[in-house]
Amino acid sequence: MHPLEAGLVPAAAREPRLTRWLRRGSGVVAHLVALGFTIFLTVLSRPGTSLFSWHPVFMALAFCVCMAEAILLFSPEHSLFCCCSRKARIRLHWIGQTLAILCTALGVGFIVSSRIRSELPHLVSWHSWVGVLTLLATSVQALWGLCLLCPRATRVSRVARLKLYHLTCGLVVYLLATLTVLLGMYSAWFQAQIKGAAWYFCLALPLYPALVIMHQISSSYLPRKKMDT
Repeated sequence: MHPLEAGLVPAAAREPRLTRWLRRGSGVVAHLVALGFTIFLTVLSRPGTSLFSWHPVFMALAFCVCMAEAILLFSPEHSLFCCCSRKARIRLHWIGQTLAILCTALGVGFIVSSRIRSELPHLVSWHSWVGVLTLLATSVQALWGLCLLCPRATRVSRVARLKLYHLTCGLVVYLLATLTVLLGMYSAWFQAQIKGAAWYFCLALPLYPALVIMHQISSSYLPRKKMDT
């Protein structure tokens, strides 16, 4: 019997080296784009000049850095902590997601305070509505993850299936977060400072880490779970 048919040769060994390096390079670019875009928004918003100026900073930290890195660290090729054990990465994942929720809460707090001070109405744009939905979905997802972290204490059965649901919903939550960031670029504040081709370039930046994360989940974990079931 041919060794490939017997499954004796792992998929990674059959994959061309160039493909592996391109995939690893895409992960490095995803990290750089997430961090660079956050720094760019921080410089653009000039934190401290107003209450609103802190809103883009904390939301970018939450969605573009903490949430993205908390997902990417499970990738065997894109993770910055690939040398750590899975147990350690689960803890880092929880730290990252907790920081994402805290930063999101701070970002929402600053925008609410800014609008109250300016006597402006709340929830008047798609950006604000999707942002609130993302915050709620992230909180529910965190509680779901807590059930997986302590399955005996929460009396959870069928942990493997719950992990699959948690992973799938986590991808949906991250895509909601990306959509929130994209809708923020349609705001009057952002369009007043970034115009023309630069605006379209900024619009494409958050999409790149999202594509890397989508590929990470769809090509590695989900197919394996389907085979196990």
